[in-house]
Amino acid sequence: MAVKSDSEIITNSMTEEDPNKNIQYSEGEVASKPRWGPEHAGAKELASKYTAGKRFQETVCLCVSIFLLIVNTYYLIIYFRPGDWHMILICALLGIVTADFCSGVVHWGADTWGSVDLPVVGSGFIRPFREHHIDPTSITRHDFIETNGDNFAVIIPFIGYSAYQFYTLSPGEIAESYNWKMYMFLLAVFVSLTNQCHKWSHTYFGLPWYITLLQDLHIILPRKHHRIHHVSPHETYYCITTGWLNYPLEKIGFWSKAESLIESLTGSKPRSDDMAWASKSQ
Repeated sequence: MAVKSDSEIITNSMTEEDPNKNIQYSEGEVASKPRWGPEHAGAKELASKYTAGKRFQETVCLCVSIFLLIVNTYYLIIYFRPGDWHMILICALLGIVTADFCSGVVHWGADTWGSVDLPVVGSGFIRPFREHHIDPTSITRHDFIETNGDNFAVIIPFIGYSAYQFYTLSPGEIAESYNWKMYMFLLAVFVSLTNQCHKWSHTYFGLPWYITLLQDLHIILPRKHHRIHHVSPHETYYCITTGWLNYPLEKIGFWSKAESLIESLTGSKPRSDDMAWASKSQ
């Protein structure tokens, strides 16, 4: 078998075919086994670490956050002033850009550093990132709770505090901080939906036409765009809400500079745990 060049890997990784047909190979060498897939030994082991306790945590966080989002929505409607509609558009734009950047930072951090063996965060938070690289299609087999539970958990402190303020502040105080509360609310909404956008970017069949249209217009994360991240060693294009910030951050070398700084300060090698799981054969 001929060795695939980097350009061939990138080209193949961005086709609109079933992604299971596109087997990635390790850097510059013909791999003896596929780099990823549901039959990969590492993928099987990581998938088995999804526990009933983790499922319970995701379910509770999802229910709590949805309740708090409804409370915030109610108060934002009550205190809405028609003359401020243009501020909502600005808040929405700032919210989605912020969410995209935050998704990149979290994605980069979990992909690049830490270990599945770390207490609490290892099995609960880092594990899905390791599994995703060696079995990218696993996310398409996850239901809504498993896909989005952690994202909804992240927003609870922010929308919880906002709901508390709506309940305790005077109407005048709420009016003064309305635009900030609207920004934080929309940011929370976009953060909560980030992994759903991510899941859609891996779903090549059966998507509703309006989701495909949003992807084609690059309003949410497009499929071809995200495929760039899944070329080994997964060191670029980390933003997964819309992907708008991927090119500019890559252009200025944001992630590589951050990695160099952390490695120089700590001695830790980026993606060492990720590579260890990818190389598992039994």
